[in-house]
Amino acid sequence: MATGRRPMAAPALWLALTVALTATLPATQTVTVAAGPPPHELYIKAGLLIDGTSGAPRRDMAILVRGDRIEKIGALKALPRPDGAELLDLSGKTVLPGLIDCHDHLTINVKKGWEYEPVLRTEVDAGIAGTVYALRTLRAGFTTVRNLGDSGGASVSLRRAIEDGLIEGPRIVTAREMLSMTGGHGDDFNAFRPDLRVAGAGKIESGVCDSADECRAAVRYQVKYGADLIKIAATGGVLSAGDELGARQFSDEELRALIGEAHALGRKVAAHAHGTAGIKAAVLAGIDSIEHGSILDDEAVRLMKEHGTFLVPTLMAGEAVFTRAKSGQLPDYSIAKGLAVWPMMQQSFRKAHEAGVKIAFGTDTGVTPHGENAHEFELLVANGMKPMEAILAATRNAAVLLGRDKDIGTVEPGKLADLAVFDGDPTGDVSVLKKPVAVVKGGRPVDLGR
Repeated sequence: MATGRRPMAAPALWLALTVALTATLPATQTVTVAAGPPPHELYIKAGLLIDGTSGAPRRDMAILVRGDRIEKIGALKALPRPDGAELLDLSGKTVLPGLIDCHDHLTINVKKGWEYEPVLRTEVDAGIAGTVYALRTLRAGFTTVRNLGDSGGASVSLRRAIEDGLIEGPRIVTAREMLSMTGGHGDDFNAFRPDLRVAGAGKIESGVCDSADECRAAVRYQVKYGADLIKIAATGGVLSAGDELGARQFSDEELRALIGEAHALGRKVAAHAHGTAGIKAAVLAGIDSIEHGSILDDEAVRLMKEHGTFLVPTLMAGEAVFTRAKSGQLPDYSIAKGLAVWPMMQQSFRKAHEAGVKIAFGTDTGVTPHGENAHEFELLVANGMKPMEAILAATRNAAVLLGRDKDIGTVEPGKLADLAVFDGDPTGDVSVLKKPVAVVKGGRPVDLGR
């Protein structure tokens, strides 16, 4: 049957052509490949360097960047500026690793009427909006985000456009669409007539699965179309209709199928999880991170510690839905859940932090305005973290959770030259992290548009 594709030549034919072409060249002829320009060098003077390794901040440091990676770091007096290197003088500033948000939604903007978007807008709309939100996020100092949920794979197209240099934005690690059971938190059509579903899309294509086999197929579908990791809904949620906040979703068999298949394909798995039973079940099934973790008891905390499971607390989202619920800005089905979740989320975060659960920074931005991600630092500190702990959660710890710690998360030789620069010392006041004065991604300063 014709497929419309050009037929591929057999390997033997390619070999014959190669031999024939080679035979036409004189025996003494050599092919000279022109050398490209040398990699760009950037010499950075840092007034205060917080490198993300948990070491003490260092003053009057120099960072030499060659191409997109850090080549050397040393005291200013010991590391002079090489001839021809571009100078970036940050002598009076504080330099950190590029910040990492482990829970973002770059193609989503929750606002009044948002619940109707599944039948009013397409993934094309989401992708176009994402180009604006991505730039805001990068300019806010976040050079990497983990995108945990989109519509129709819009974040994959956004990631590709950034990687191809068509637009500016952070490095994106995306889960594509969240996987859910029918009627679960990720089933976008709970509030609509039964016959309203994306035209031409089956259950698996829309991220819905209801058996172990369907769950495996759903994971494979997301990976096939560009997912760097998998996100599942292990409990109900605030902004979804027809489910309870703490109700568990997915059976043990389904959880094992989802997580096992993802791990077999080299993908980590994040679980949206508010309720205690769903958190415990996901942890026991091998989940890599719990997102929100709003209702933790002592056993859930113990299990997370034993299994090395990360908590991504997203305190900003809890605060936001609480505020909107009080002012009547949420749909009727979300108001009670929005009012209930915030006090529990703060208590659970404090419990997990005090017990030593691994914590990575995440905001659930999209529920909150894009570009305001750094407010999460203030909430983390207000709920018991020391400023340096909060910084490490958004640098070293976040990179470990993403599995990208060989490239990002700390300022060290060999790492990508991703930096966020601020006035003031964030180890004394994390509010300074809300307004970077410079951002560098891959050795190139970012235009902050000011």
